[in-house]
Amino acid sequence: MAELFWNRDEQRLRAGIRMLVYFAMWGFGPALLHSTVGNWMRNAASADWQWLVSVAADLLRLAAVLAATVIAARWIDRRPLGSYGLVINRRWWVDLIFGALLGALLMVGVFVVGWLADWYVISAMWVSSPPTAPFVLTIWAPITWFVVIAVAEELLCRSNQLLNLAEGWLPSGRLVAVMLAWLVSSAIFALLHVYNPHSDWFTTLSLLGYGLFFGLGYVLTGQIALPIGLHFTWNFVQGNVFSFPVSGRITHATTLFAVQDTGPVAWTGGAFGPEAGLLGMIAALVGAGLIVLWVRWRYGGVGFDHLYACMRQVRD
Repeated sequence: MAELFWNRDEQRLRAGIRMLVYFAMWGFGPALLHSTVGNWMRNAASADWQWLVSVAADLLRLAAVLAATVIAARWIDRRPLGSYGLVINRRWWVDLIFGALLGALLMVGVFVVGWLADWYVISAMWVSSPPTAPFVLTIWAPITWFVVIAVAEELLCRSNQLLNLAEGWLPSGRLVAVMLAWLVSSAIFALLHVYNPHSDWFTTLSLLGYGLFFGLGYVLTGQIALPIGLHFTWNFVQGNVFSFPVSGRITHATTLFAVQDTGPVAWTGGAFGPEAGLLGMIAALVGAGLIVLWVRWRYGGVGFDHLYACMRQVRD
């Protein structure tokens, strides 16, 4: 019976159990901080300072996620932290910057195409929430929020889930294991958003595709720098440069441009945002091609060898 939960050869919990333990820590710790310390700060601050409370609460969430990651790597997965895609060196930072530039440019491209087609209309600029607070201050709330989202979701869906799933399916062969893990972890990523506003079967299916898109840089490099940068600016530029809904949500009303969507839902995504429209999907396909070219140039080839090297790096 114990062998259902314990891998005797590796002297650690089995992959599925390891994933569940990390998911519990990843979700429970930040939720507890938000419902206790976060609520206390929100009740204590005036309306003009809620942006600062949001920044502080999100940084607490990030600290809880990072602590859970260190604990999971060392004592649950029994692996070096670097095998989570956190070998932070010069190449890591260069990939992060490339991912951030790519996400921003892709979403600017979505806006420009929609604007040229008269589907997007700019109604205002430098919109601050609350209106009495300066834009240069309130914009830090969505910046921090989307940094935390990018780091947290990439650590969960790529560093932990994709890696552990691939290790669990290794008997099927390395290539099959990685492909299955990439697909299933992307499906889990999509299901994390299933209760978002305006979500339906189509948006969930489209988010599976975006999960594959965000995960591409990880499976090709074995590092999460590129996915974090891409994930951050894709969301931030979408939601707080152009005020589009991000996966159906508008979390912070502060935005550089207030944009009204008057175009066909099939192209713009309507109330769910560009991720449910053809513009967003085309941008993701273009982005995937550019990631492959980047990896080929920076790493000398395209393949899963870097990810293979991270698999089953178990501590003694």
